[in-house]
This record gives sequence, structure tokens and C-alpha cells, in this order.
Amino acid sequence: MSGVVAAMRRTLLSCTSLARHGMIALATLSAWPEPALATDSIIAQTLSTLFDLNQQEFAALMTALSLLGFTVVAAILLMRTRIRASRTELSLRSDIADLQVQADRLRALLFAEPQILIAWAAGDNRPQISGDTSLLISQDALSSSPQRILAFGTWLPPEPALQMDHAVDALREAGEGFLLNLSTSNGRAIEAMGRAIGGQAIVRIRELGGLRRELAESNLRYRTLLEETELLRDFAAAAPWPIWAKSVEGNLRYANTAYVRATEGKSIADAIHRNLELLEHDQRGEMARVLNDNSTFSARLPIVVGGERRIYDVQALRLSGGSAGIAIDAGEATQLRDAMERMAEAHRRTLDQLSSGVAVFDGQRRLAFYNESYRRLWGLDQAFLDSNPDDSSVLDRLRAARKLPEQPDFRAWKAKLHEAYRAVEPENYTWFLPDGRAVSVVTTPNLEGGVTYLFDNVTESLDLARRYDRLTRVQHETLDNLAEAVAVFGSNGRVELFNPAFARMWKLSAESLKEQPHIETVEAWCKPLFDDALTWRALREAITGIENRAQVALKLERKDGSVLDCMTMPLPDGATLLTFQDITDTENVERALRERNEALEAADQMKVDFVHHVSYELRAPLTTIIGFAHFLSDPSTGPLTPKQAEYLDYVTKSTNALLALTNNILDLATIDAGAMKLELGPVNIEKAIQAAAEGIQDRLATDRIELKIDIDPNIGNFTGDERRVVQVLYNLLANAVGFSPHDAAVTISARRTEHRVIFTVSDCGPGIPAEVKDKVFDWFESHSHGSRHRGAGLGLSLVRSFVELHGGKVRVDSVVGKGTTVTCDFPVDQNAHRNAAE
Repeated sequence: MSGVVAAMRRTLLSCTSLARHGMIALATLSAWPEPALATDSIIAQTLSTLFDLNQQEFAALMTALSLLGFTVVAAILLMRTRIRASRTELSLRSDIADLQVQADRLRALLFAEPQILIAWAAGDNRPQISGDTSLLISQDALSSSPQRILAFGTWLPPEPALQMDHAVDALREAGEGFLLNLSTSNGRAIEAMGRAIGGQAIVRIRELGGLRRELAESNLRYRTLLEETELLRDFAAAAPWPIWAKSVEGNLRYANTAYVRATEGKSIADAIHRNLELLEHDQRGEMARVLNDNSTFSARLPIVVGGERRIYDVQALRLSGGSAGIAIDAGEATQLRDAMERMAEAHRRTLDQLSSGVAVFDGQRRLAFYNESYRRLWGLDQAFLDSNPDDSSVLDRLRAARKLPEQPDFRAWKAKLHEAYRAVEPENYTWFLPDGRAVSVVTTPNLEGGVTYLFDNVTESLDLARRYDRLTRVQHETLDNLAEAVAVFGSNGRVELFNPAFARMWKLSAESLKEQPHIETVEAWCKPLFDDALTWRALREAITGIENRAQVALKLERKDGSVLDCMTMPLPDGATLLTFQDITDTENVERALRERNEALEAADQMKVDFVHHVSYELRAPLTTIIGFAHFLSDPSTGPLTPKQAEYLDYVTKSTNALLALTNNILDLATIDAGAMKLELGPVNIEKAIQAAAEGIQDRLATDRIELKIDIDPNIGNFTGDERRVVQVLYNLLANAVGFSPHDAAVTISARRTEHRVIFTVSDCGPGIPAEVKDKVFDWFESHSHGSRHRGAGLGLSLVRSFVELHGGKVRVDSVVGKGTTVTCDFPVDQNAHRNAAE
């Protein structure tokens, strides 16, 4: 019984589950979920009521019923799906047939004429091609360029092919459509249109023919005409020159902004409405007359613009519907032309003043300009030159006059010269003429065509160059054979020139000196022989200094014992001449002479000191002897025998002479020591001469000499030391009396000028030979010359010393056999003389 119950439970549960799933499926199909929920609830309640089932049994029963219901529903749905699929397949087959019919109809319609459709899917570089490709594109081109299917370069000219490439790229990348009318390489007209449709880039290419081609060409010409017209309008509006157009009646139809400004209109419409005129009445009339006779008018006219009169180039053209014109400002061009003419005239005047001959030949090789130097250089006739002869005619005339260099082939020589007309760079020649002249010729091509000839007489220049070269060689030979060492350093301090003596003197290598070493390098080479830093520094500064360049003289005593006399001499070009002279022998001789001179000076000083000392020592006993002689001659001491009186007279005369000699020696020693002081005061000239004459009265009487005095009684005084002046005159008179023969005359004279007093003493003695004349004023120089004069030779020495102390001069004039004249010149004012000397 329990088994039956269990089987019934399982059956009920399966049925219940099947019923539940069937109801859920129906509810799902009907989009109504509530009945399924209600069904679950009803079934659950029913089963729970009919059978006393526990929870697990109830669940198993529900699962079985669910499986049963799902199986039933699945079977039902599968049947429905198969029925519906059969119906859909029949419908799709019918639609595909209809679409194929429509596609065939559209393809037939689309390719009714020769054309190609090319489509690129998004992201795909390989195109889909439809149409008759053989019409426009060869199969070889398609196979060789599958990526760029059009292969435009194979059937389009370069420029249309590039235009087509750019249009296709813009279509594929940005979806920009295009429409192009192009011509193939074989002259066929095509139309290319590109559009972006359904995510694809589609290009249609078709051939244009017949009316369509004519319309396309007309459309292209129309667009081109519109573009050109618009471009011309924009240009005319932006042009800075006045542009206008007029009707046949002469009314203004068009004007640009520049025309409005020039005519002072408010706007273009205002200028056209008011028919503003740019030209004056006479100018317009002349233009109309010319346009009626001809199709163009061109003139340079003055036009008043903005209150200023300016020059314009006016161009006008006659048209079918009137005329058009333009006025271009020619003021600046006129000014430039005038400036160019003035400049050309100035250049002509300048060229006329040149010493170089200038001849300018134009592009036709005819003489366009020449200066006076050119005419004089070649001696050509002015009328011939003014006739603008050609280049060949001028050369032929010069050749006929034998004024050109002699040439074996004159035609070839002239052709080579005329190559200047085709040359780019100037050429230089030197012509040696038959008359001995040398002429430098420069041919310069002109920018505007033609050639400019420059002629310079370089005869003197070449002669000077030859002389300079000869002089340079002589100077080099001279320097090379000088005993002195010579080197020239440039402004950069490097050796530029040297002679072999320089290299030998400093024991340097000639090859090293030829490399132009710096003075510092030369100094380093010479330091083994002479390393005095101060001397080398002075030489470096003299050679490399820029300012205060002065001559420097130095003496170098080298380590080898030689002595060099160094001299630097700055040269005008910034270089410095450095000379070295070996004065070792001269220095040795000079040193010996210096030592000898010092010995002589010491001996002379010893002589002076000795004379001075002896003179002082002699004066004391002489004074005593003279005093006792005077004492003995005094009658108060007692009578003397005649013989004693005679002897005493001899003693007195001898001691007086010895005292005078001693005084003279002392005076000379004092003057030589610079200790002589003059006692200045007024000197009566007449009294001074009388005092000197009194001192020689005894000798005058003894020798029967006549003294002649020639002075002006009013000669007056002068400033000096009176005692020394008398001593000078006494010595002169004593010297003159001593050299004069018996029964002769001695003359003393004095004359006065504004600043001087001149004493002159003359005798008739034997005169002074020329070899002795220069020694008469030396100490102890006494020459009798066959006269009675005997002396120590100090008189004239004292005369010169005392006169020079006064600031005067002594001159001796003597003629052998006729006598001697001594002239002493004293300044009148000693104070003025001393101030002038100071």
C-alpha cells in the first residue's frame, strides 16, 4: 500500500511540476508574471491538502512536476519556431530576388555611359572598383598600384594628377567632397566627383563628351573668367595708382580708391555720380583725340593731387564700350632720372679732370664717352672722336699712326682685346708703344653692355720701379758689406732684415734669422755674450713701443771683452733700425787718450800751482831788492861812484822787469783759477791811453820809435777796470815797440760805437806767420821773428784774458813784412753785458 502511495505521490508531483512550468511558460509568453505566482500558490495548497506530505516529499513532487511542464513547453516552442523559420525563409528568398532585380536595374542605369566607381570602406586602403576601367585606366596601372588604384600619373598630366591626389586624400581623411573637370594625357575630358556616403569614400570618374563637355568647358571658362575678373577688381581696388574706366560718352563708369583720393571725392559712388575728372580739360581733349586715332594713349603729364603738382605717367586704352586708364606716379622716377643725369654729368666732369685716359664704348661697340686725357694720350682728332666711331675704327687709326704695340697678327690681337665685351671680370694689359712709352690698359665690362677702357701712361712709374729695384739691390749689397751689424725689426717686434755682420757679431745662424724671430727670441740667443737685463729691456721697449718712439744710444761691454756701440733708430713705417758697431779698439785708444789727458791736465795743474807758488815766493825777495835799490839810490844814504850808480841802475831795471813778469804770472794764474775780480768803474779812455804810453816812454826814446795817438777828444768814458785796461794797453804798446824797427812808428787809436769801445794798436814790424798766429795768445809763446823783442810770452795772454773778462774780444790781423794790428773790443756797459750773459 505504501508503495502505491509513493508511486501516486511521484506521479502527482510530476504532473504538478509540469503544470506549474507550463503555466509559467504561458505567463512568460504573455508577459504576465502574476498568474505564475498564483499557480504556484494554488498547486502548493492543493498538493498539501490532498496529500499529507512532509516538506521533502513536497519538494520532490514539485521538482518532478516542473520537469514535466518544461518538457511540454519546450516541445511546443520548438514546433512554433520551426513553423516561423519556414515562413521567414520563404519571405527572405522573395526579398533577395526583388533586390537582385533592383540592383541589376540600377547597375544598368548607372553604367549606361562609360564611368568608374571607386569606393573605400572606412579603415580599408584597398578600393572596390566598378565600371569600365579600360576606358580610362590601364590594367597595368591598376596592377602596379593597387593601393593608389587611380594611378593618376599614368593617364593624367602632372598638375591634374597632383590635384586629384589631394582631393582624394581630403575625401578619405575629412569627408570633403569635390568636383573636378580634368583632361587626360591623351586629351580626353573627364569629370571626377567625390562624396562620403554610408561611411565610405566614393569617387565617380566619367568621360565628358558632346554637349556635356561643352557645358563643362563653358562652366570652367565662366568660373575662370569670374576669378580673373574678381582678381582684377581686387588688384585695381588695392592699387596705389588712380585707375578708371569711362563710357563711350566720356562718363565715369569705374574708379578705384586711389582715383577717389586723387580727385578728392568722398567715395567711389560719389566720384562716379559727380563724374570727377583727374586730368585737366586740355589733357582730356588730347587723350580723346589720340584714342580716336589710335587704340592707346601714353604720355607723362603734370597732375595736381592734394594741392601739389606732380608728374604722372598716364596710360589709356580704347575699349569697345569706352576707355580705361591708369596714372602711375612718375615723380620719384623723374627725380631719380634727374639725379642720375646730374650724377652722370658729375662723373663726366670728374673723368675729364682725371689724368687717366677714359673711353666708354656701348653695346654696339661705338664710342659713347671719352675724356680729354684720352684724346691727348693718343693724339686723336676731336672731330673723329665726336663722330662716335666704333672700337675697331679707333684701333685701326691708332695702328696706322704706329701708336699701338707691334703685333705679328693684328687681327688676332684685336679679337682677343674685344673679348672684353663678353667677359665678366676686368682685364689688365701693359702696352709698350713704338715711341718708347708704356701704357697700362684696363678693360672693364659695363653692366648695361659695352666696355670701359682706362689708359695710364706708366712710363715714369716703370722707370721709377726699375730705379727703386736697382736702389734696393744696391742698399742690400751695401748692408751686406757693412762692417757694422744692422738689423731691422718690424712693428710686430720680428726681424725683417739683417746683414751678415749682425749674424757674425752675435754668433747667430742666418737660417734662424730668416725665419723672422721675435726680439725676445733674439735676446735669448744673444744672452750668452751679453746678459744685462736693463739694456735688453731698453732695446725691447725701443723696438716694440708704440708711443714716444725715440732714438736710443747704448754702449755694451760683452763677456768676451769686446765693446759695442748700439743705436736704435725709429723708421717711418713703424719699424726700428738696430745697429751695433765694434768700438773695442776705439774704446781702448779713447781710454788711453783719456788717461793721457788726465795726466796732462794734472801736469798742467801742477805747472800752474808751481808757477803760482814760485811767483809768490819770488815777490818777497824782489820787493826787498827793489826797496834796498831805491834806498841806495837815495842821496841821503851817501854818494855813489859812477860805476856803483850804473850798477844800481841795472839792478833797479832788472828787478822792475822781474817784478812785472812775476805780477803777470800771478795775474794769469789768478785768471786761470777763476779768482780774478774786476774793479769796475768809469774808465776815461784818453787818460788810460796816456797812462799806458807813459810806461813805455823810455823804450820809445831808446829805440827811436814814434808813438801816434788817434782818439777823439770827446770820446768819453766806459765802464771797466781802469787798472786792467791800462795794463792791456801797456802790454799791446810794449809788444808793438818790441817788434818795430828803429825810426818806425807805433799807432794807438780808439773809437766808440753805440755799444762798444774799440782800441787798435798797429806796428810796422815783421808780421806774424800764419803757423804762429794761432799760438800768440798762449802762455810762454814768444817768437822774435828777427826783431829785438825778447820776452816771456805772457803779454798777449794777459791781454786776451783781461779783455774777455770785460766781455770783449781780441783780434790779430798781420801781414808778414808789413806789420801787425791788434784790436780790442770792450762793451760800453758791463752791467748790461753781464745781464745778457746771465
